[in-house]
Amino acid sequence: STRLASSRSPQGLANRDWDIYSFHVNSTVTSRYATTIITSRVANRIDQSQEIEFHVKIPKMAFISKFKMTIEGQTYDGVVKQKEEAQQQYTQAVSRGQSAGIVSSVGRTLEEFKTSVTVAALSKVTFELTYEELLKRRLGKYELLIHARPMQPVADFKIDVYINERPGINFLEIKGGLSTKELAKAITKTHASSEAWVHFYPSKEQQSQCDSCGEQGLNGDLVIVYDVHRNTSMGELKESKGYFVHHFAPSDLPRIPKNVVFIIDRSGSMHGRKMEQTREALLKILVDLAEDDHFGLITFDYSVSTWKKELLPANQQNLEAAKSFARHIHDRGATDINAAVLEGTAMLNRNPREGSASLLILLTDGDPTTGETNLEKIHKNVKEAIGKKFPLYCLGFGMDVNFEFLEKMALENSGVGRRIYEDSDAALQLQGFYEEVATPLLTDVQMVYVGGANLTQTNFSQYYNGSEIVVSGQITDNNIETFTAEVIATSVRVMYSETIPTDEPIEARPDSHIQRLWAYLTVKQLLDKEVQSSGKAKEKVKKEALDLCLKYGFVTPLTSMVVTKPQGEASQVAHKPKEGEKPSGPMPGFSGPRFSFMSGQAGYPGEQNYHHQRKHTSTHAHTIGIHMRLYFPSLELRGLAQTMENSPRPLFLLHQTLQLVLCIGAGSVLLSSAKPRFINRTARW
Repeated sequence: STRLASSRSPQGLANRDWDIYSFHVNSTVTSRYATTIITSRVANRIDQSQEIEFHVKIPKMAFISKFKMTIEGQTYDGVVKQKEEAQQQYTQAVSRGQSAGIVSSVGRTLEEFKTSVTVAALSKVTFELTYEELLKRRLGKYELLIHARPMQPVADFKIDVYINERPGINFLEIKGGLSTKELAKAITKTHASSEAWVHFYPSKEQQSQCDSCGEQGLNGDLVIVYDVHRNTSMGELKESKGYFVHHFAPSDLPRIPKNVVFIIDRSGSMHGRKMEQTREALLKILVDLAEDDHFGLITFDYSVSTWKKELLPANQQNLEAAKSFARHIHDRGATDINAAVLEGTAMLNRNPREGSASLLILLTDGDPTTGETNLEKIHKNVKEAIGKKFPLYCLGFGMDVNFEFLEKMALENSGVGRRIYEDSDAALQLQGFYEEVATPLLTDVQMVYVGGANLTQTNFSQYYNGSEIVVSGQITDNNIETFTAEVIATSVRVMYSETIPTDEPIEARPDSHIQRLWAYLTVKQLLDKEVQSSGKAKEKVKKEALDLCLKYGFVTPLTSMVVTKPQGEASQVAHKPKEGEKPSGPMPGFSGPRFSFMSGQAGYPGEQNYHHQRKHTSTHAHTIGIHMRLYFPSLELRGLAQTMENSPRPLFLLHQTLQLVLCIGAGSVLLSSAKPRFINRTARW
């Protein structure tokens, strides 16, 4: 959302002390790399100075790369610094009695950026924020999300999106709350071969007429959904100023039968709606299994139960029996993640099938509380047992889960960690994730680039239909003549090789978006690598990522942006929080505000967790030779780990939600507490 507000009383809002007279969003997407600039112009309508706040929500996978304010012809630029250095600057400001800070938060898809500045009587201010992201292909499409909530109708409101994709745009759709009702009439889209334009110019009257809009104007998302043509199985290779990007997403390959084991947490903390939604999703996922897939089901609390000891084919008889088992999964007991994952690994290892792809999917909502509870030992045990033979996907249910633990375990085993949000659509979130990995097309994918250097990730455990592999790097000595690309992978079809010419002219651009794409992707992967590393290796990876962040101006968990202001006003510091990071609120006896993160879903602002602070061109025409070789085989209670051996007894679960509100410019912090919620239930251990 974008919101500008006076720090005066709520009556000031009603009297419209300030006016957003112009609000523009301009987004350019090239080679799936999106650069979005939000420009908001605000006028102070009263004859005295006042604090004006700028509040915007951006996609959580994006990096802020620029921010500036222009006041009375003077521009104040944000400066990206190492996080510790920026924090020191902020702490010194606080010690001088200056109350200024920026609160960032992570939600499901968006995070916040907020700052403020004093604007003189009857003067104007322009805010400009730039962020960048590589759009990720999921289920056969890319999505560019733009969120707007100005808190008032704006006379000059515009969203402009330009997409340029050299292979050609296959389809283009507009979704989201800002495309509903009367607002649909304010959208124009033009789609011509490799280019597309979307314009959203709602009138002040239309801005109060969408599903979630009202007197305060727009409130919602505009989502541009598209995919590109895939004319060759080798994908698209693009070069610019000595950097290249390779988008690889073949769809004309036969699916590989899979072996999948679902490991489901049935501990006491899964009680109620979580368990119901898990059962609902599992039943639908089982129906989607192909007959040549083999599958297994494991449930766990303090003990591990298997539906069957071996993997079974997904025929009608077995599926009906499995669905009956799934309907009778009930919550009870503690959480032994270590034993459950090791059993799932052993099950896959006992059932090797040539010409198949294996994967483990773990769903849990808590930390290990029984059996092996040392997190490092669990990581070590699981990594040794899997031995890089197949990926492990870890789904963390809710905000109380130790997401960092799950994410590291997944990344160490060629998988990903994904949070499932406690909401009415949790079952759909689970199904959506399964659909992403439901159809393996290739395994053991190696991307080989002769004449390439400083490459992003080149080895991938599996490639799934509807997804995409993206590799970027530098071309050694900028010598395009000696550069070749090759894909080596395992499928179920005969070996073949192919050369893809790219001798058509490549669009000349003044900037090097491919170089920034390479930097973005490299930083993202280094941050993942840092999660998995320790000791000197961790520091080395961290420094490498930090150097790139500072060079390219990215605000990441390693860097912060110091927002400079007119003389006499305190600088502000913007941090990018990691996924699941919790608020660091004031300590008892504090004498001033501390920088704070707020995270959580709607209705759960920053739910407190008592155990963990969570850690998120001009070019020339040329021909690039590409060869493809496919090798084929011959054929809990959260925070209270209790074990009860006596008869069932009532358990009381207290959720205390703390909300930290930072009043910028007012020199005070309000710590408010939501009403505690008590749950009384009987636990069976």
